[in-house]
Amino acid sequence: MFQNTSVTTQPIFYLFIAATILLSLGYAWGKRRNTKIHLSAFHGLTDFLKPKDQTYTTIGGLTGYHANIIPKRNKVIRRVDATITLLPRQSWLYYPFSKLIRRFDRLYIIMLYAKNIRPSFGEGHLIEEKFENFHGKKIDAPEEFRKESIRWGEMNFSLYTNDLKLNTNFKEFVKNNPDPGGIRHLALVPKDDKAFMFLVPRIGSVSKLFPPTFNWIEQILQV
Repeated sequence: MFQNTSVTTQPIFYLFIAATILLSLGYAWGKRRNTKIHLSAFHGLTDFLKPKDQTYTTIGGLTGYHANIIPKRNKVIRRVDATITLLPRQSWLYYPFSKLIRRFDRLYIIMLYAKNIRPSFGEGHLIEEKFENFHGKKIDAPEEFRKESIRWGEMNFSLYTNDLKLNTNFKEFVKNNPDPGGIRHLALVPKDDKAFMFLVPRIGSVSKLFPPTFNWIEQILQV
């Protein structure tokens, strides 16, 4: 195999073999970990929504997945779209840089209102302060909203509302759910007929965070 058998006796040869083994083990571990995270997130949604139809698309190999979920017999939310992007744990060479740049996994959930829903409230955003300016603005025309800082669990959030009733609803939600878990941005946007939820997904977290959030949004829309 080797033209010069003395190569196999050199320390660098064994370092090469060790590095190859480590990268292979890292790939297997990262693939397994990312699979667990994305399946936990999507199962957390479907176990609660009990969809009558659902489609899944891979958008980034082992690091990106998208789901369209149609809830069964729901007169308020007609569809839930979820997109999860994961750190490249399967690539130990790139993972440290991605961890430094992207920092965490991300799950975006959009809940589209049913066609007959006509919200009677304004727009509102509850967003973690550290995330507020992360990669640019997250709220269109923030100057048009009333902004106040609130403490949610161990983190500071900014509450943007242009409707007093919705302001109260957000504060009640925080009071009734004292731990935000991985939630970083929660929004109701009537002009786009949707509600939005952004969170950092961890194994088992979506099944705990999504149901009370969905029920809260559903309740508001039915008033």
